[in-house]
Amino acid sequence: MPVVRSSEAVVHEIHGARFVSYAAPRTGSRELAAWRVEIPAGSGGPAHRVSREEVFHLLDGELVVTVDGRTERVAAGDTVIINPGATLALENPADRTATAWVTTSVGLEAELADGTRLTPPWAN
Repeated sequence: MPVVRSSEAVVHEIHGARFVSYAAPRTGSRELAAWRVEIPAGSGGPAHRVSREEVFHLLDGELVVTVDGRTERVAAGDTVIINPGATLALENPADRTATAWVTTSVGLEAELADGTRLTPPWAN
């Protein structure tokens, strides 16, 4: 039974956000990837199209989430489901860091508007 201690989580930083990886193939997960993302106050990431479904549960703070052109403000306790092929953008307009738990299936890729493809290590 794989157990990932908080001290063993792997941290990745990209586009100003911090991704703390817990479940991924390198930690023993075969099908799912799960991580905590921390989005600093006043920041946001670039819009990107996701190849797999993501379940995004906001633990703390608030975010402005845009999925396929539809924008919603979400707060702690809210969950956003992003379907495969959807374009996602996140912004944190608040004055404190927003923290979320994200789960997807292993193999997630993200495609930026310029065609750049990312294979995030926390989901592969």
